[in-house]
Amino acid sequence: MIAQLLGDDVESSGRYLAEVIYGANDGIVTTFAVVSGVAGATLNPSIVLILGVANLFADGFSMGMSNYLSRRSELDYQRSVQGSGSDPQEELADGKSPGRTAFVTFLAFVVAGWAPLIPYILELDATFPLSIAFTGFAFFAVGASRSLVTRRRWYVNGVEMFVVGMAAAVVAYTVGNLLGGIA
Repeated sequence: MIAQLLGDDVESSGRYLAEVIYGANDGIVTTFAVVSGVAGATLNPSIVLILGVANLFADGFSMGMSNYLSRRSELDYQRSVQGSGSDPQEELADGKSPGRTAFVTFLAFVVAGWAPLIPYILELDATFPLSIAFTGFAFFAVGASRSLVTRRRWYVNGVEMFVVGMAAAVVAYTVGNLLGGIA
């Protein structure tokens, strides 16, 4: 889907893998951090939706723009090293423009970041346990999908991202639980 939006063919779409994984992982982690923090602090579940959606778009935009500024800075650096008389380029040596990498990062963040919020949006019973399950599944699915453009086994990629992501979720829940008495 992202490759089609960027006008790339499937073969070259793997060059955005870093942005997709980085954006998706951070989208899931930070949104689940909000969910975990609110659950750990035993606050009203409606706060999850307010903070979660605000986080999705604000943090997703911030990540996309940070990616843009990072790539843009690299371009500016390369131009300064090549000399002021060189032709300005809009892409780095890897062929990725700052605008495209920013867009991919933002899109991956927002799309994947909805996973922890789904039980709250659908007002399901046992929202937090279901949010944990949706989050774990999302981590595994995003990790496993890396195998579409790499040679690693899908389940190894999936487990790797699941473990890293859930470790971050445990940290967020623990902090929320510890600080719950303050609110």
